[in-house]
Amino acid sequence: MTIQGKVVVVTGASSGIGESTARVLAKAGAKVVLSARRTERLEQTVSEIRAAGGEAVYRTSDVTSKEQMKSLADFAVEQYGRLDVWVNNAGLMPLSYLNKLKIDEWDRMIDVNIKGVLYGMAAAIPIMEKQGGGHIINVSSVAGHRVGLGGAVYSGTKFAVRAITEGLRMELSPTSRIRATIISPGMVETELLQTITDEDAMQALKARAPIQQPLRGEDIANAIAYAIDQPETVSVNEILIRPTEQGS
Repeated sequence: MTIQGKVVVVTGASSGIGESTARVLAKAGAKVVLSARRTERLEQTVSEIRAAGGEAVYRTSDVTSKEQMKSLADFAVEQYGRLDVWVNNAGLMPLSYLNKLKIDEWDRMIDVNIKGVLYGMAAAIPIMEKQGGGHIINVSSVAGHRVGLGGAVYSGTKFAVRAITEGLRMELSPTSRIRATIISPGMVETELLQTITDEDAMQALKARAPIQQPLRGEDIANAIAYAIDQPETVSVNEILIRPTEQGS
């Protein structure tokens, strides 16, 4: 079994990479469970997927709640009988210089970008172990490989996601047949930039070499689909994907 028929949970599925991933996987024959906090956006996407002949349901939930993540996993099993793939996509990127002391933003990034990934894994792993396998995909960033101005805390969360994913691979792939993949996108057209409140950090971001054609959410979705579509004996552990124009 490749993508066709697989049950896939996607967090952060109300926009951007998550929404594109849900659409791409549903078109390829997956049974997709969309999750995010914005119910209206989820309803619209699920309606459009179904109208196009795909199979999808949604559950409104917040990745910072371990109870809601467990409920999401249970919902997927209730709907489709199993859980094959969990895509931890939800994330925040409020870049800021450290001396601005935007501690509330630091806390929120840690809650969503790190704890949200861990809570998703905690919800999925017991089910996957019981059924004899599965696949966890964590969306990181090029910022998980290098630190840019204003990105110390954001990069810290994404470095953490890389470490957690590698630990998952080492511990559970050989024993429980749970595949582990990390996707690290470069510049993507998403809503993430709207979370930046530090004007100095925003100006530093704008001062970089301009990218005329950033990645689309669909580009990242296709990379996720590629990782899922491999035979169960093949584990794609990491994909680093940038726009052709991006130099760093």
